[in-house]
Amino acid sequence: MSLKRLHKVREKRVKRVRGKFSGTEEKPRLSVFRSARHIYAQAVVDEKGRTIAAASTLSKELQGTLEGLKKTAAAKEVGKLIARILLSHGVEAVVFDRGSFLYHGRVKALAEGAREAGLQF
Repeated sequence: MSLKRLHKVREKRVKRVRGKFSGTEEKPRLSVFRSARHIYAQAVVDEKGRTIAAASTLSKELQGTLEGLKKTAAAKEVGKLIARILLSHGVEAVVFDRGSFLYHGRVKALAEGAREAGLQF
């Protein structure tokens, strides 16, 4: 499959997943992006088009703690971090947006880490 075709398939999948919900002030959308090396999460209020919190494996808060961890364990730590940030902003519940990624592996680990830290989906 060509690269151009892969991008079209991914965009179609993102629209299908994201079309079912949107983020509000009370329940922002927790969007996840996974690259080959890192994982990123951000909480978005779609009504205002604003990102209220973000965390990734590149976050300064996690710099020393991720040394020697596998990517799945690092994703869990990112989930815990984003949950702590959101809870400090007074957000207790989110809608989970996995984007074009399957709810498996690192994406699932991030979600489980956020749940463990007290965030509700």
